[in-house]
Amino acid sequence: MKNIFISLREKWIANRWVRRAVLILSVFGPATIAAMADNDAGGVATYSIAGATLGYPILFPLLIITILLAVTQEMGMRLTLVTRRGLADLIREKYGIKVSLFIFMGLMIANLGTITTEVSAIRTVSGMLNIPVLPFVIGMLLIAFIFITKGNYKLTQSIMLIVSLFYVTYIFSAVKANPNWGLALSNLIYPHGVSWTSKYLVSYLVIGMGVLGTTITPWGQFFISSFAFDKKMDKDTLKYSQFETYWGAFLTDFFSFFMIVATAAALNSHGYGVGGIQLQSGEQAALAIRPFAGELASELFAVGLLAAAFMGLIIVPLSTAYAFSEFFGLSGSLDTDFQKSKTFYILFIIQLVLAALITTIPGISLFHFAIATQTLNAMILPLVFFYLIKLTSSKKLMGSHVNNGFQKNFTTAASVFIVIASAFTVAAVIFKW
Repeated sequence: MKNIFISLREKWIANRWVRRAVLILSVFGPATIAAMADNDAGGVATYSIAGATLGYPILFPLLIITILLAVTQEMGMRLTLVTRRGLADLIREKYGIKVSLFIFMGLMIANLGTITTEVSAIRTVSGMLNIPVLPFVIGMLLIAFIFITKGNYKLTQSIMLIVSLFYVTYIFSAVKANPNWGLALSNLIYPHGVSWTSKYLVSYLVIGMGVLGTTITPWGQFFISSFAFDKKMDKDTLKYSQFETYWGAFLTDFFSFFMIVATAAALNSHGYGVGGIQLQSGEQAALAIRPFAGELASELFAVGLLAAAFMGLIIVPLSTAYAFSEFFGLSGSLDTDFQKSKTFYILFIIQLVLAALITTIPGISLFHFAIATQTLNAMILPLVFFYLIKLTSSKKLMGSHVNNGFQKNFTTAASVFIVIASAFTVAAVIFKW
């Protein structure tokens, strides 16, 4: 009898863990995809420039950035699960159509700049991998079009999670670059190992602000909220969704760590630094590491960049389409067909076409185009955070799930810092401080 009792108890424990595992897997996706999408082509470029220019010390801000990303995305996830409404939908209802229109216009223009960067990266990487550029770019755009218009939520989530696996290539690129792992890991705790000249310090502040700004984006806040809503999740799964949010934030900067290490090890000691050769894109980084880390490391870096660009090509225009549908009370879901969510799908397609056309304009500086996009993002972000904090701090709206003191104060302080940081970064680049 005792053995039967023990056997039943073991089965109950096993089933309890099985149930938990099933629940975690059922909510898994939105937070991980939203966080990983921050490492799009623009993100790869920023981290590459940071590693090549400043070396290992720029790894130090990653821990703070990871915490900030986790806290802000958890707020967006919690808001949606408790209220069963998206962030944009709640802003429209609580603060009116004028505020909604203002935020959306800025978001759409900024997102278009980001999408243009993704298309540009695809064009360049195709050449690096010896693939005909025009057919490859058109093919990628068609895949994105078919993928969104003919698929559904489950398929989109699955493909995006699979694409995320390609970020593993950055680990191999970093290993092939033969970094000083002790120096890299210790710089996560405190920045050291370089001469802190005034020129290096200014570069560290400017690029560090860029690293911060590329991780926390306005579109990311809308996307995680809308994507969770589209998945039809509710507050019964809140603690599991919160766990996934923290995991997604960790995973994002885990791969960012290896992007920085790869370029710091291969390039920082070879003239790519303060006062030396300056990188301006992730594509340049993939080409530049070839002589020092080898052909394989360069190609792996390029493959990772291509995966990042493709993820951005899907997620960023999708965030615009979601926000538009919520801001203006229209139907917008990956589980509805083209006829029911016509505006949602058409807006997604228009963004891809416009971005592709912009990359063909002769003489346009995509680097300066990206700077303009970052400026606009900096203008929108405090407004988005303002409403996100107000909504998640509302006892009437959130009940017992309101922000605690740390979440509210930390996010408010970080929001102010991001605005100042982004403005200083853009000014420093424009005026060449």
